[in-house]
Amino acid sequence: MRFIDPTTVWYRRHHPLSLALVPLGWLYCLVALVRRHGYRRGWFAVRRLPVPVVVVGNLTVGGTGKTPLVLALAELAVARGWRPALILRGYGARSGAWPRLAAAGDDPLLVGDEALLLARRGVCPVVVGPDRVADGELAIRRLDCNLLLCDDGLQHYRLARDLEVAVIDVERGLGNGRCLPAGPLREPRGRLAGVDLVIKHGGSGAGHRFTLVPGAAYALCDPARRRPLEAFRGQRVTAVAGIGNPGRFFAALRGAGLLVDERPYPDHHPFTAADAADWPPGPILMTEKDAVKCAGFAGPDHWACPVAAAPDPAFVAAVFARLGAAPRTTDKP
Repeated sequence: MRFIDPTTVWYRRHHPLSLALVPLGWLYCLVALVRRHGYRRGWFAVRRLPVPVVVVGNLTVGGTGKTPLVLALAELAVARGWRPALILRGYGARSGAWPRLAAAGDDPLLVGDEALLLARRGVCPVVVGPDRVADGELAIRRLDCNLLLCDDGLQHYRLARDLEVAVIDVERGLGNGRCLPAGPLREPRGRLAGVDLVIKHGGSGAGHRFTLVPGAAYALCDPARRRPLEAFRGQRVTAVAGIGNPGRFFAALRGAGLLVDERPYPDHHPFTAADAADWPPGPILMTEKDAVKCAGFAGPDHWACPVAAAPDPAFVAAVFARLGAAPRTTDKP
C-alpha cells in the first residue's frame, strides 16, 4: 500500500483536516511554551556539561537536510583540531541499555537508522540515547571528546547549549504555520527568534544557506562498486525513500536525468525483505538512511545515493567564531 504523506495536510493552510485539528494545535503550542518557560525560569533542572554543546535542530517535523549538515560540521570541527562527538536520540532504536556508542556494524533496530549512517561515515564517535545529558557525559568521560554536536534536540532543554542552529527547508518553509497535529511545528514560529543561527536548505538571497551535493551511488552488496548518478541517466529506476521529505530525493534524481518510479514510505520506515520483494526489476536507488536498513537483503542492483552538505562560508565562520579555538590536546575541559 502506498504511503500517504501527512504533508498533504500540514502544508495546505485550508485543508479541512488541518482546520479541524486547530484546537489541538493551540493546546500543543501552549504546552510547548509553558515547558520552555519552565526551563528558562528554573522550574526544571538544566545540566551544563564542561565542553561546548552545539544543537542543530528543526522547528518542524520532517526532513530538512539536518543530519548531513551536522556531519559536515563534525568534519569541519575535526579539521580545526576539535574532538567532537555526535549525540542523538536514535529514533525507533530498541537497545536495552542507554546511552550507547553506535558502531558501524550495529543492527539499525538497536541504534536507529540515522545513528548507524553517521557511525558508518566514521568522522567521529556517535552516541545514542533518549537522554542527551547522559549521551554527552559518556562522550566526555569515555571518549575524551571536547565538543558535542547534537543532531536534533532543539526541544531537549535539559541539556544546556552554547549554540542553537535551526534548519529550515526553503521548499516547505514552516508549512501552514500551525503546531502539531494541525501542522508541522514542534513549537510556535516565534521560537526562531531565540536561536543563535538560522540556516536554510536551498534557495537564494540573504541569510545562511546550504545545499546537498550528491555523490556517486554505491552498491549495497559491495560498497566499493560505485556509479555516478549520470551513469543511470535515461534509465527507468525505482526510487525508494523512507525519509522526512521523499519528494526532494525524487526531484534530485530527476534533476540528474533519471526516469523515476517513486516509492515513498513513512520517515524511518523499517524496511524488510518483503518490501524489497515488491520492488520491480532494474536499478533500485535509495537514500543512505534507508540503505543501512536494506543492506542485509539487498540485491546486486540496489544502490545507495550519498549526499554531502555544503554550508556557506559565512555560516561556518559564525559557528566557529562562537566556539573559538579548539583546546590543545593537553588541555582538560
